[in-house]
Amino acid sequence: MPHYRYLIVGGGMAGDTAARGIREVDPIGTIGLISAEPYPPYNRPPLSKGLWKGQTLEDIWRDTRSLGVELHLGRIATSLDPGKREVIDNQGTLYTFEKLLLATGGTPRKLPSGTGAEDRVVYFRTYDDYQRVRTMAAAGERFAVIGGGFIGSEMAAALTMNGKRVVMILMEEGVCGRLFPSGLARFVTEYYQERGVEVITEDAVMTVEGCGEKTVLQTKAGRRIEVDGVVAGLGIRPNTDLAEQAGLPVDDGIAVDEYLQPGHPDIYAAGDVVKFYNPLLGKRIRVEHEDNANTMGQVAGRNMAGEATPYHHLPFFYSDLFDLGYEAVGELDPQLETVEDWKEPYREGVVYYLEGGRVRGVLLWNVWGQLDRARELIAQPGPFTPAELKGRIPA
Repeated sequence: MPHYRYLIVGGGMAGDTAARGIREVDPIGTIGLISAEPYPPYNRPPLSKGLWKGQTLEDIWRDTRSLGVELHLGRIATSLDPGKREVIDNQGTLYTFEKLLLATGGTPRKLPSGTGAEDRVVYFRTYDDYQRVRTMAAAGERFAVIGGGFIGSEMAAALTMNGKRVVMILMEEGVCGRLFPSGLARFVTEYYQERGVEVITEDAVMTVEGCGEKTVLQTKAGRRIEVDGVVAGLGIRPNTDLAEQAGLPVDDGIAVDEYLQPGHPDIYAAGDVVKFYNPLLGKRIRVEHEDNANTMGQVAGRNMAGEATPYHHLPFFYSDLFDLGYEAVGELDPQLETVEDWKEPYREGVVYYLEGGRVRGVLLWNVWGQLDRARELIAQPGPFTPAELKGRIPA
C-alpha cells in the first residue's frame, strides 16, 4: 500500500508543475503521481504545433522523475475517500496520502452516439492521438478536420503544411468564429482557403462510415466526404467523476477557493478541470490552456507544501495558424462589444472585447510582448469608449 506525503492524480502539465511547486518548498517529501496515460508527463501544445514544424519528440518530455516523483502510469483513480485519505485505482491498488492534488483534466467531446464508425475518428488530445494521426498522414493524402476552434484550426494548418489535402467541417460561420469578430473570422477562413484548405461552414457531421481503407462522412447538408482519416477537435468535458464521488463541489469543473482547495483542508485541484474565481473578471472561470495548467499547478504544489498563496492569475492563451499567430487574455466572446484597432487590417492589431464599457478580453493579433498591458487594462473599471482604446496597446 503506497503512502505519500503528496499524491497527485493526473499526469498532465498541471500535475508536473505541481510536483515542481512542491519541490520548491519541500525538497524531500515523498511524491506519487497517478496517470491514465502510459507515458510520463509531457508538453501538450507541441502535439498540434511544433512537432509538425520540425520540433523533435525528445523536446516534449518534462523529466518529472528527476524530481523524485514515483510515477504510476496507465492507471485511473476510481475511488477517493477524503476522510481516510485514500485513493484506489482501476487495478485495485490503494494509496494513502497526507496532501492530495486532483489534476484530472478532461475528456474530448465526441460526435453524437449513433454517428457510426467513431473508432475512425481521432479526438485529438494526447501523445497517442498525435502518433495515430502521424501514421495516418504517412499513408493517406486527404483528411477531414471536424471543428474550427483551437485544435481544429491548428491541426488543419499542421496537416496542410505537411502536404496533405484538408477539408474542415465546422458549425460556425468561419474558422475560430466562436472567438473572433466576424470580419476577422472571415479573413482567417479565406486565408485557410488560399492555402488549399476546403472549409465547409455551418454544417455538421451526421454519420461516419468505413469504406475499406477510406472513411466516408455524411453531413447535415447532404454532403458526402471521402477521406483517408478524420481528426476532431470538439472541446473537452472536465473529468469530475472522482471529485463528485468524494462529495467535493462540482460546477462545470471542480469548484475551488482562492487557495485551490475544494472544501477540504488536505485536498487541492489544478488545471483544465478546475473552476476558479478570477478577481480581474469578477467571475468563476475554467481555462483549458497551457499557461493556466503551468501557473495553477505550481501554486497548488507550493500550497500543498505549506504556503498559502492565492491564485489570482488571469491566464493567457496563444495559437499558430500557418504564419499567423496570436496571444490573448480574458474573455474572447464575439457576442460582446468589440473594438478593433488595426495597424494593418487583419494582419497586425489589437481587438478589445467589452461589456458595459469595461474591457473583458484582449486579442493580440500578431502582436507580442503586451500581455501585461492587456491584463492591466482588464483590471481597470472603465468605462472606455472605442476612441479611448485606439492605440492603448501599441501594435
